[in-house]
Amino acid sequence: MPRDREAIHWKLATNLSVPTLDSAIEKLDWYAQRWKIETFHKVLKSGCRAEASRLQTAERLTDQLSVFCITAWRVFCLTMINRSEVTPPVTSVFTPTELTILEQLAQDSDRKTPDSISDYITAVARLGGYLARGKDPPPGNTVLWRGLSRLTDIQLGFELVRRCG
Repeated sequence: MPRDREAIHWKLATNLSVPTLDSAIEKLDWYAQRWKIETFHKVLKSGCRAEASRLQTAERLTDQLSVFCITAWRVFCLTMINRSEVTPPVTSVFTPTELTILEQLAQDSDRKTPDSISDYITAVARLGGYLARGKDPPPGNTVLWRGLSRLTDIQLGFELVRRCG
């Protein structure tokens, strides 16, 4: 807390029953997840532009929203993995083709070949405009969204070359 300011005392209002300290802590833990939910919805609205859809039937809107949720979850998941100390196997987050493309792009640009999940996520973020300078914060949802979009386009070209020669 800054020394020249008065402390802020927060109160969380709820209509849920809070009979014990443990249940109060549980409600606070739930509330602490709110920013993650807000971030997911930001990706859904800003990245996927879910609100701009012009589909007319509930079935089509539901199908589109399902795809958007998967996409938004992936962007959000990459952001959270890169900011946590949990390091799942890189193959649990990227397909073999995506790994090959990211490794090739690193070689073509004289960058270090990615070898950790963080390196691969940074490689995706670079595709979205992330500079990865020494003091830059970890990449956020926006550059990861743009990077995944570019990676998808590159992957489509990659697959076409594989099939057509």
